[in-house]
Amino acid sequence: MKQDRLIYLPLGGAGEIGMNAYVYGFGPDGKERLIVVDLGVTFPDMDTSPGVDLIMADIGWLEENADRIEAVFITHAHEDHIGALSHFWPKLKVPVYARRFTGRLAQLKMEEAGLPTDALRIVEPRPTVVEAGPFSVQFVPVSHSIPESSALVIDTPAGRIVHTGDFKLDGSPIVGEAFDPLMWHEIAKEGSGVKVLTCDSTNVFSPLPGRSEATLATPLAEFIAAQSGMVVATTFASNVARLKTLALAGKAAGRSVCLLGRAMKKMVSAAEETEVLLGFPGTVTPEQAVDIAREKLMLIVTGSQGERRAASAQLSRGKYLGLEMKDGDTFLFSSKTIPGNERGVIRIMNAYSEMGVEVVDDRGGLYHVSGHANRPDLEAVHDLLKPKILIPMHGEHRHLREHAKIGTGKGIASEVATNGTMLDLTGNSPEVVEYIGAGRTYLDGNVLIGAMDGVVRDRIRMALNGHVLVTVIVDEDNLPLGDAWVELGGLSQTGKTGASLSDRIEDELAEFLERANSKVIANDAKMDEAIRRIVRQVTMEEIGKKPEVTVVVSRLLAE
Repeated sequence: MKQDRLIYLPLGGAGEIGMNAYVYGFGPDGKERLIVVDLGVTFPDMDTSPGVDLIMADIGWLEENADRIEAVFITHAHEDHIGALSHFWPKLKVPVYARRFTGRLAQLKMEEAGLPTDALRIVEPRPTVVEAGPFSVQFVPVSHSIPESSALVIDTPAGRIVHTGDFKLDGSPIVGEAFDPLMWHEIAKEGSGVKVLTCDSTNVFSPLPGRSEATLATPLAEFIAAQSGMVVATTFASNVARLKTLALAGKAAGRSVCLLGRAMKKMVSAAEETEVLLGFPGTVTPEQAVDIAREKLMLIVTGSQGERRAASAQLSRGKYLGLEMKDGDTFLFSSKTIPGNERGVIRIMNAYSEMGVEVVDDRGGLYHVSGHANRPDLEAVHDLLKPKILIPMHGEHRHLREHAKIGTGKGIASEVATNGTMLDLTGNSPEVVEYIGAGRTYLDGNVLIGAMDGVVRDRIRMALNGHVLVTVIVDEDNLPLGDAWVELGGLSQTGKTGASLSDRIEDELAEFLERANSKVIANDAKMDEAIRRIVRQVTMEEIGKKPEVTVVVSRLLAE
């Protein structure tokens, strides 16, 4: 009989930042019992995924093996870890374990999607243990930029796994739990120690130790107190600690504080309901804020990453909920711009600058600290836990590779496993045993589509090249009935000759239909091919484009 094996399979979050979805399994080859850690999303951009609402991992492999899944564990409530839960749970239908705050937000997502919430299980932190098949799982509090973030200690018959989730070493996180080194020493010493450390790699290239959230209180208070006009600050809506620090700084400066943005209000509400947020100062509504003197008002708004529909962008375009920015006001980005979002953020900054608003960024960390462990902190965790195997996760390939090099340099067996790479962790070193198709799933409107379905590819082609619709009517004798007619989309109406582009195409198609033999006209595929060729030839000559072409041949049937 084959020996049981311990496997690890990232489906998202390994080779990229975002869309986290990880699988662990234990049992006979191909029959392992499975648990899933996180089901997150990443966000689209107009260059590669125009019109798409959200991007998620391809969970086709999980669907095929749904009968083997014991449970889903959510480490924390950031969208890149929880955002796909309501989209994928109907395909998996297994228990979902999370801590109170995370569970409350998961509940809201499930309810918004019209799904039952009885699969959600709220779990207390270590020493509480969740038994899931061959896995015994503990939620271990860690500090991060959202309340109640947790690492997972996963005990298996093959040894202990520590899955860090997102974390930093912060002894004073303002909101949420501090990183407790004594608890982590216990975790390292229990049983036969830590076999596998699956570890956050986001800030592996940051050479200085990370800073505490508490270090921002004084600089932010001093900054806000020094401003004369209205102050508007933006940060990540989920960073409840930062929201509290900003709100307290505004109150200390004698200002009324108003929260703008649905996501921000939802986060604060959930944090207060679950009692992870205490002492948050009273706020005013947008309707009340309109009547407050500018020098006595502070807005805390969503949209730190340049999102077009968020409050920051709305204010940059003029009045929003009766409020507007004016010359002499100040806008503070208490956040770091995520790579890829620079264009949207700069657009907002320039819009405010044109209004005479003073725009202030994080000033090299003066007004923002990261929620992820920097390189010295990662090394400290390696030294503390002393794992036999290190698997870097939560990072682009360069992050994973650098993190693996650190582990290897310390004599820890390390492996770069990107999405779809299945590792066997049973032995003393990780072994690649299989590659799984690990594509992407798009939420497009209210339907899920595969990245390879062609929908977004066709959308990109139309955006780049324009579109031509050609309609031809053929009678019962396979003879053209009148001329073809053409409709243009996303193309210049006239070409280099000055003639109407649609007229030029229709003229060429008329000549083709006059000389085409009956066998061609009777064959839809041949008609489609010939008409496409003519349309692209004419548009290339006239405007230098080869558009996407849709050919509609309508045939009249004899009675």
